[in-house]
Amino acid sequence: MKNDEKILVVSFGTSYSGSRELTIGAIEKAIGERFPAYEVRRAFTSQVIIDLLREREGLKIDHVREGLRRAREDGAKTLVVQPTHMMNGYEYMGLMAVLEEYRNQFDSMVTGKPLLTDEEDFDKVIKAITENTASCDDGETALCFMGHGTEAASNMVYEKLQRKLRDKGYANYYIGTVEAKPSLEDIAKRLREEGRYKKVVLKPLMVVAGDHASHDMAGDDKSSWKSVLEREGYEVECILEGLGQIRAIGDIYGDHVQAALKGLNGS
Repeated sequence: MKNDEKILVVSFGTSYSGSRELTIGAIEKAIGERFPAYEVRRAFTSQVIIDLLREREGLKIDHVREGLRRAREDGAKTLVVQPTHMMNGYEYMGLMAVLEEYRNQFDSMVTGKPLLTDEEDFDKVIKAITENTASCDDGETALCFMGHGTEAASNMVYEKLQRKLRDKGYANYYIGTVEAKPSLEDIAKRLREEGRYKKVVLKPLMVVAGDHASHDMAGDDKSSWKSVLEREGYEVECILEGLGQIRAIGDIYGDHVQAALKGLNGS
């Protein structure tokens, strides 16, 4: 391993320790296996989560600024920064602003793209999530994925993903968000209009199955997706697995690292 070549995998972070290594850790592992000449390191963008993990578990995780400084101090000349963000939203834009502050401190620094960026990414994500849930798609079950949602223009990726699912013939798949559109209300309305489902399977469209998945999706509160859809008369099954647990998703992030390196090498 060359100590001057490093990949910094940057995630928002999660306080759900059981899910962290199964998702973020799995993505980092997939990238490390694909690029063995590079040292793979971890950084989070949420200082709140970093502080919580340090206090609760004694776990030290770098904030992205710390990760960049430490990479420089440890002699990194080539640095690839690969975010695990879903899209080019506010979190990603904030990360890019931070990276600009450090770009001239390395001989070369490049950044991989978020999960859903190019047309090919959408096709790969659709293949990954449909293959992962194929056993649930029995014609009487609606498979509903819960994304986070954002006020940024990039929120359109959810509607685009839904449209491409339908274009590919996946009529029983539905995409919604917690904090934007399409909303749970939008999904519930479409399910009623279809009028053919007995069961709904809920799964997070997020890298980590964390707080939103455990509470907003699968919680017992009356406003959770599970509770709302049960009141609609459906049998509801919640699968608390983040996208990071699907190896094909880790491979997409690896593709983005590869593309960044190609740009670095001018090929």
